[in-house]
Amino acid sequence: MNSLRIKRVPTVVSNYQKEDSDDGARQVGGCGRNCLKQCCVQGARLPLYAFKRVKEAVNEKASNFDENKEQPLPFLDSLVLGEWEDRVQKGLFRYDVTACETKVIPGEYGFIAQLNEGRHLKKRPTEFRVDKVLQPFDGNKFNFTKVGQEEVLFQFEPSNIEEPEFIPNAPIDVENCASVVAINVSPIEYGHVLLIPKIFECLPQRIDRESFLLALHMAVEAGNPYFRLGYNSLGAFATINHLHFQAYFLATRFPIEKAPTRKISSVGKGVKIFELLKYPVRGLVFEGGDTLQDLANTVADSCICLQENNIPFNILIADCGKRVFVFAQCYAEKQALGEVSQELLDTQVNPAVWEVSGHMVLKRKEDYEGASEENAWRLLAEVSLSEERFQEVKALIFEAIACGDDDDKGNVSDDLVEEADGTPPSHEDAGAISNSSYPAAMVAGKQECLVQQ
Repeated sequence: MNSLRIKRVPTVVSNYQKEDSDDGARQVGGCGRNCLKQCCVQGARLPLYAFKRVKEAVNEKASNFDENKEQPLPFLDSLVLGEWEDRVQKGLFRYDVTACETKVIPGEYGFIAQLNEGRHLKKRPTEFRVDKVLQPFDGNKFNFTKVGQEEVLFQFEPSNIEEPEFIPNAPIDVENCASVVAINVSPIEYGHVLLIPKIFECLPQRIDRESFLLALHMAVEAGNPYFRLGYNSLGAFATINHLHFQAYFLATRFPIEKAPTRKISSVGKGVKIFELLKYPVRGLVFEGGDTLQDLANTVADSCICLQENNIPFNILIADCGKRVFVFAQCYAEKQALGEVSQELLDTQVNPAVWEVSGHMVLKRKEDYEGASEENAWRLLAEVSLSEERFQEVKALIFEAIACGDDDDKGNVSDDLVEEADGTPPSHEDAGAISNSSYPAAMVAGKQECLVQQ
């Protein structure tokens, strides 16, 4: 069958990103731009933050805080945001994101609208394939080894001792495939960065247990609920097929974080799974776990299931790593099939993780001035799976979690499919709200979102 493709303006995340890849044939020996490829990285040094491995419960870091003990370098304020501000002073960003107009839209959920006209200027639309979530890495296309070293803030690795460490001038660990944090030169918000796991392995954009645990560790280290991490799969508005997460700081609650939930299951090792209610995009919420690894494994197994079944998805890591939202979505497929209204297409909004979470990045002043909760709801309703398809996907995920739990423990937890027992969830209780509480206008079109390979 013919592949499904859409045209969109790609986001420029690095100053070395080109319209066309013209440097795939560069010879080793120095490209003159101080990049992270073999030609420039040998002997290079960058700051290194080595985080403490969290072996206990997810909230262990906060509960073990000792004000009398000398604290390490504040990870979020001094390192992430401090180094980000340093790159602002050096003029590495394409525009001043702090000058972008932002407002909270009146309504029950308080969707956030931002006018960001600089993100897509001077770029021509590029064709993207949207019907294959898993695609092989292509070193001839732009990837993060091509960014300049000045765009990298620090290396991010687990510590070999019991405490976090900061080394301001450490060798770049090419042999062990260092993970790094770099700026996004087209920021959505203050402190917008990219977490790139094992950058030198050149992994494609796909979730695995180890990389997802790394992302959770970053959320834990930040220790601030207003610093969130996000992930977009291919087919769900990731445009660079090199494994990465995004993160930024925004000092207000996202609408998705306010949505009520209903507990639908518990799995082994203390992870609880909730279903979102009264929100335009259907999704699952994961919480708890006896350890951070338990939560990471359960979410990663769910995402691996979506990848292997060719279902595009987005992830939001919230509450300092304590809550993880996972959404399967089908907007790009509908767009490729001509099932999205021209009115929505004209907005040029690409509903990736931030938009799905309620932070609407708008590119036209008319859309910003006319922003309403109704308009945001209408856009996101096109992102969501139909109720029928969502239930099918949910069943696939539970089966995958059971298999993962079986691999870890040798048996499946008896309460894997335990229904809510009336105990209020740890966040806003949905009460008597049922799945049928979605308004009719929210139901997605008849086109299903799984594209067979």
